[in-house]
Amino acid sequence: MSVELGVDVWALAWWLPVAVAGMASANTALNLLTWPRGRPAVAGAAAPKVSILIPARDEAVNIEASVRAAAQSQPAPLEIIVCDDNSSDSTGEILKRLQAELPTLRVIQGRPLTPGWVGKPHACHQLAQAAQGEVLLFIDADVRLAPDGLGRVLGLMTAYDAQVITAVPRQHTGSPMEELILPLLHLTYTAWLPLALIHSSPDPAFLAANGQILAFRRESYRWIGGFEAVRCEVVDDMAICRNAKRAGLKVVFADGGALAECRMYRNAAQVWKGFSKNLYEGIGAHPLALVGVLGLYFLAFVAPYLSLMLGIFGVDAAMAPGLVGVGLNLVLRAALAWRFEHSPRSALAQPLAVLALLGLAINSYRWSSKGTIEWAGRIYPRRGLRGVTHGA
Repeated sequence: MSVELGVDVWALAWWLPVAVAGMASANTALNLLTWPRGRPAVAGAAAPKVSILIPARDEAVNIEASVRAAAQSQPAPLEIIVCDDNSSDSTGEILKRLQAELPTLRVIQGRPLTPGWVGKPHACHQLAQAAQGEVLLFIDADVRLAPDGLGRVLGLMTAYDAQVITAVPRQHTGSPMEELILPLLHLTYTAWLPLALIHSSPDPAFLAANGQILAFRRESYRWIGGFEAVRCEVVDDMAICRNAKRAGLKVVFADGGALAECRMYRNAAQVWKGFSKNLYEGIGAHPLALVGVLGLYFLAFVAPYLSLMLGIFGVDAAMAPGLVGVGLNLVLRAALAWRFEHSPRSALAQPLAVLALLGLAINSYRWSSKGTIEWAGRIYPRRGLRGVTHGA
């Protein structure tokens, strides 16, 4: 009897990855149906005055397209302000040329980085100080708003009576590494958390955010202390939205595919640095959380492929769970590819992509624990040490 029990338990163990993959697939299906997308503002309706705020450090490749798209988005913004954050490329020259052409564009020169601050919150803080709008819309310099993108942000604020909107723009890729890794952003957002809980529950534990598009009602931004309150955070979008939920404000996390587009990185090196900068701190900068995430992703998105391989090579108990688990992965990735315009190749390379992501997560832990987080020509110490020199 003990032998039979052992065999039964061993057989059931092959189905554990299938159960985890099934949970991720079911949650993704729910989110694809319920993730807020936003509609354009009603024509003729009174719109608040909006300041579009763009931090830019060495963004010569992106800044002109970003500013021009912001200027063309409707309803017309009150102002577009770019913080030239001590760029060493031609960003400043491009902005000077655009200023002569676009009357709503203002450019401020970023102050030298204050000790204890991370670069992006530092630039965003200066932008907010300079802004005059009733709504503050922060976008990254690689984001291009759609012609009705601004209206969609305002429409989300109105529809959900929200004080904070954060959204994921349509992600474009070019290099093989981008194509492999970037679709996993949508997988991560949709697989584990029912996204409707972000705006329907006041609990800050239910949260996702994307700093590429981040809008605040002005009074709400001031109420939570703005970017100054998250000055030492590398993952500033999550930190500031968490502060908003803790203060009782409604945060809406939206599918911004119709709102804007973005090419976040342009080569493998940028992908490596960008994800290494954010991943570990994005899950709370705790080793146990890292172990949990590594285990969860391996079980759901890699183990079924290993089971199928073992089944092919003669392990009979692994064949059925392998087939079901791989099928769930392919259906999940096909759905994401259809909705978010991912390359079909990235869906077929699911286990390779996830293994690469796990490697990035481990490197992110290494960077964070050693205090060697590198981004945009700056290196930041461990999280607990960043505010020390600021007096925090």
